[in-house]
Amino acid sequence: MPFQRQRICLPSGFALLFFLLPFPGEGNNITDLHWHPATATWYGSAEGDGSDGGACGYETLVDVKPLRARVGAVSPVLFKDGEGCGACYKVKCVMDQRVCSRRAVTIIVTDECPGGYCANGRTHFDLSGAAFGRMAVAGLGPDLRNRGEIPVLFRRTPCKYRGKNVAFRVNEGSTQFWLSLLVEFEGGDGDVGAMYIRQSGSADWLAMKHVWGASWCFNGGPLRGPLSVKLTTLSTRQTLSAPDVIPGNWSPKATYTSRLNFG
Repeated sequence: MPFQRQRICLPSGFALLFFLLPFPGEGNNITDLHWHPATATWYGSAEGDGSDGGACGYETLVDVKPLRARVGAVSPVLFKDGEGCGACYKVKCVMDQRVCSRRAVTIIVTDECPGGYCANGRTHFDLSGAAFGRMAVAGLGPDLRNRGEIPVLFRRTPCKYRGKNVAFRVNEGSTQFWLSLLVEFEGGDGDVGAMYIRQSGSADWLAMKHVWGASWCFNGGPLRGPLSVKLTTLSTRQTLSAPDVIPGNWSPKATYTSRLNFG
């Protein structure tokens, strides 16, 4: 159920010359020890992977591991205009212990559900059929899915992508004067609160603008590659810098993988 809220990428007009650090008093671990109430439904086929693409813009990534069958659409209070994309949550069923397993499923935010169960400030998860069924006692997945909307408990949890580093996909339409990047496989917080690029031969970090979903852009140039990318997480303000991750001969729709990750 893709729901894309498009924004215009305007020139940023300034450069950042400092290195971002966690704010005072903020921890560097996203783990939430407390469970919070919410509701959940499911969509797609009963044993399916759920979203086909989704509002975060991950496209075919949602169809393959590690995202496959772990995807979820969330209400606006968790989607956060797209800045909640990539965040990971544990969700467990609490409706009926004859049907509900004690096991929580881990889901990754890949989509937004803007209306219906997700409207009016509600905290709601619309899960893939496979993820929803895994909250049930073994063999009772169909019974749980037949209940429709159910009460659940949820909490934030660090994202873990074993063997994966943060990657940046150059979005279609990008040029040396307008560059749009989508963040993939971000461990730890999973979300992005700020993003910057640095040109070859420069010490200045240029602020990118959040466009929609997990995509950020910079309008200006011509840009000189290779480009370094720095991102700051939304939740705990941790910073990661990937030197020269985008080569000088980059291509639209190509993905470039860094050598590091959070967590």
